[in-house]
Amino acid sequence: MITVKELNELRIKALPKIAVRKKVFEGRIPELAGRAAPEISPGDEKTYRVHVLCCAGTGCKSSGSDVLREEFERIIAKYGLQDDVQIVKTGCFGLCAEGPIVVIYPEDAMYCRVEASDIEEIVTEHIMNGRIVRRLLENPEAREGEGDVTDEDLEAGVFFRKQMRIALHNCGRINPEDIEEYVAAGGYQALAKALTEMTPDDVIKVMTDSGLRGRGGAGFPTGRKWLFAKNSVSDVKYVCCNADEGDPGAFMDRSVLEGDPHEVLEAMAIAGYAIGAGQGYIYVRAEYPTAIERLDIAIRQAEEYGILGDGIFGTDFSFRIELRLGAGAFVCGEETALMTSVEGHRGEPRPRPPFPAVKGLFAEPTILNNVETYANVPQIILKGADWFKSIGTEKSPGAKVFAVGGKIKNTGLVEVPMGTTLREIVYDIGGGIPNGKQFKAAQTGGPSGGCIPASLIDTPIDYDSLTQIGSMMGSGGLIVMDEDTCMVDIAKFFLEFTVEESCGKCPPCRIGTKRMYDILDKITRGEGELSDIDDLYELADAIKSSALCGLGQTAPNPVLSTLRYFKDEYVAHVVDKRCPAGVCKSLLQYNIDKEKCIGCGKCARNCPVDAISKTDYVAPGHKLPSLVIDSKKCVKCGVCMSGCKFGAVSKN
Repeated sequence: MITVKELNELRIKALPKIAVRKKVFEGRIPELAGRAAPEISPGDEKTYRVHVLCCAGTGCKSSGSDVLREEFERIIAKYGLQDDVQIVKTGCFGLCAEGPIVVIYPEDAMYCRVEASDIEEIVTEHIMNGRIVRRLLENPEAREGEGDVTDEDLEAGVFFRKQMRIALHNCGRINPEDIEEYVAAGGYQALAKALTEMTPDDVIKVMTDSGLRGRGGAGFPTGRKWLFAKNSVSDVKYVCCNADEGDPGAFMDRSVLEGDPHEVLEAMAIAGYAIGAGQGYIYVRAEYPTAIERLDIAIRQAEEYGILGDGIFGTDFSFRIELRLGAGAFVCGEETALMTSVEGHRGEPRPRPPFPAVKGLFAEPTILNNVETYANVPQIILKGADWFKSIGTEKSPGAKVFAVGGKIKNTGLVEVPMGTTLREIVYDIGGGIPNGKQFKAAQTGGPSGGCIPASLIDTPIDYDSLTQIGSMMGSGGLIVMDEDTCMVDIAKFFLEFTVEESCGKCPPCRIGTKRMYDILDKITRGEGELSDIDDLYELADAIKSSALCGLGQTAPNPVLSTLRYFKDEYVAHVVDKRCPAGVCKSLLQYNIDKEKCIGCGKCARNCPVDAISKTDYVAPGHKLPSLVIDSKKCVKCGVCMSGCKFGAVSKN
């Protein structure tokens, strides 16, 4: 097994692998910032003059980053640069809206929306002649500039300026499939420190003092959870990682696993040492093939280097980790259902108490944290509780990763200090709402969360503030909505998801959520009554108070929050039989303004049901008669409106 001395020797040996990237590691890795930085010599087989980091996260891969990497290899070989340039496969950079992304070191030049046709220019101009390709830079201000690219042009654009990367600190900076790059970046130093310099009580005290709260849902204090498990008397204990990320639009955990899997392994081993467990399980959904592949590689590498297994770092502590694949059931994100699934049974929740820290996996004391929670642990051990508490707010220390999507310009991964306002995320980082539309609401916490209206856009994002306004942090999905969003339809969308994903074990969730969905569907069809709104409140209260698990208990939240802040839209659907946002088809009415219509007939030709015909009226200044829509035939497809160049078709 590897010793601490050998780990440090491996680190110094591996430092040249990332030395060219020292711009992003200075301050975090003293060896790269100070005199001890390894000299880069042309003859060193492990050093290169230039590093080309290509995003190999799921988002960029879907946009063709694998093709870009192959093209880089071809062009670099064409110009005989194989000994000067290393192509590195890395994880998600975060700015998914601008993918595929490529970063060139040592300049730290981030290129966005790169196409295969751009590669030769990058190689010949940037790599061979030192002229950075301005038009592809991430910073929008730099793209619009002129002349030679300056250091100021290479500074991060608005998307990155207010972020603080803790859980994501290695994502996009190292090769996730190379354990030596992780070690060179300071990896496994926290585990070595915990095993050789700290007692299990010391580890738990640091975690408790840091105030780290679980990043997967309700925000339970991590240190307290670990303490409960440590105090449970048993010869066998387990450490579990919840990587069953199921919220619509959420991909935070997937990105950490794809970009920095060793960080999670290290944290789980630290947790095992703290509570006295020798076995860990990572429960990851099978729909994450890239994450699974990299986890598998990371586990095998850690075992080969002796960092996982028996007698880690020469101590009497042994720890192993296995993967368990989930079938994509949303309910398996609930801790007891997850453990039931790991045991090989149908994923259904169990009543609590007893809590997993007392009786969990295989009826033994177990701790379960999600990927992002674990991703914070190594840095807390290395830098201390006070460092972590200095970030964020008093009751919600640290930073939080959000997967920002929906009606926003800069979709992607964002990690910001707790207490950052929603406005800062939407406008300062996210770039605002596309097409000049107005911000209407943001959904946090997925199907278990709630909608935050525009009037509360200055709310600080932390556990307590979100709870007070009827939402929750959840795992970190943040869906932005504009003025064209129907809030009744949004509530219906999340209820439909919950109904489909309910395990069906308890009647309040199995029957109650279906009944709520049926009422919402009835309202969006224009058949609702005012009594239906009262029924929604009554059903929500019953489900929240009697459902078996947390997923069922929080299922009514999207409905309750939209009723709280957008009740007028419910009333409009019920009383006026009108959808203010023009989304609910059954309540839409398409009309042609006879004064604007020039009678070209394009809408009539495109109508799939022949619902448009000519009238006898010819508007002043026009030669052809206007057209009219037969509302009885109209199927509300919107083809007439989207195809009219004169704005003559409207909906209400």
